[in-house]
Amino acid sequence: MMPLFSFLRKKPLSILVLALPLALLAEFGDWDPVWVFVFSALAVVPLADFIGQGTEALAARTSPRIGGLLNATLGNAAELIITIVAIREGLLELVKASITGSILGNLLLVMGVAMVVGGARHGVQTFERRHASRNAILLVLAVLALLIPSILSHYLGQPTGLRVEALSLGVAAVMIVLYVLALLFSFKSHGAPLAHEPAEVSIHEPEWSVRKALFVLGFATLGVVIASELLVGAVESVVASLGISEFFLGIILVPIVGNVAEHLVAVQVAARNQMELSVEIAVASSLQIALFVAPVLVFISLLLGNPLQLVFNQLELVALVAGVLITALVSEDGESNWLEGAELLAIYIILALTFFLLPG
Repeated sequence: MMPLFSFLRKKPLSILVLALPLALLAEFGDWDPVWVFVFSALAVVPLADFIGQGTEALAARTSPRIGGLLNATLGNAAELIITIVAIREGLLELVKASITGSILGNLLLVMGVAMVVGGARHGVQTFERRHASRNAILLVLAVLALLIPSILSHYLGQPTGLRVEALSLGVAAVMIVLYVLALLFSFKSHGAPLAHEPAEVSIHEPEWSVRKALFVLGFATLGVVIASELLVGAVESVVASLGISEFFLGIILVPIVGNVAEHLVAVQVAARNQMELSVEIAVASSLQIALFVAPVLVFISLLLGNPLQLVFNQLELVALVAGVLITALVSEDGESNWLEGAELLAIYIILALTFFLLPG
């Protein structure tokens, strides 16, 4: 019992794994679908953290290149599973909203909270300007790659036509190539995008064996699959009963649920005056979503029979441009403080309020 209490004291969010059996009970006990949604969402939080810890434990026992590849590939595994389930169910607008929400959440919410917490504790914090500039350029390119099909697709014919589908597939292929190039560059350049130092050195210091790491990864992945099935299955009922839009669930709630653990790590390292690592965690996660998760989902959607096109609505486009622009401006001088963090949070709150007030 003592090791269990010690583990829960270090990782209090792990207790939320008990929400998974409650979600199953709610699903098969004919409870209100809102409870199914709430419990399954809560269950994803610790399970995503377990995937992250298992990945980091494996990465720590490999070469830096293999470790970097593992972290970069599995960094958003939980959210990838949720969106795959949503694609299978035909909730394509929810999927595109979650892509947008993940990018915005990392750039505005996570960096905002990290800068507020770190700035309040340590005053002005610094990070490498060269790295920040490189990250900003890659972010702009990633967002432009998402914007081009959305802006130009109406010149190609019907939104569901073959030409628009071909454009989405072509852009997705180019984005994956750019992601691979960014990984290759990261392996050879310290502090480059997608190659930040493992956060567990500062936060977790795990001592898991390879067998334990693999077991935890398998258990957590299976748990996320089950929770995702329940979560996605309850979306339509939640939208109908609570009167909130599917768009709000996708752009705000789903990204937060799938990335809470990683968000907390970014804030923790900022509180320990490691702002460079905090910024890199947030930016790397955004780049992974834009350059890896989004294009991979385009190809997976073809296999599932529900083609996903990289055509976003005007509100998503405005939000993406605003998020990348304010992030680039805040980080260009290589310094951060609590006021700049508050500015990022202000933009996120304004956008979230707009999304919430959209009709269901």
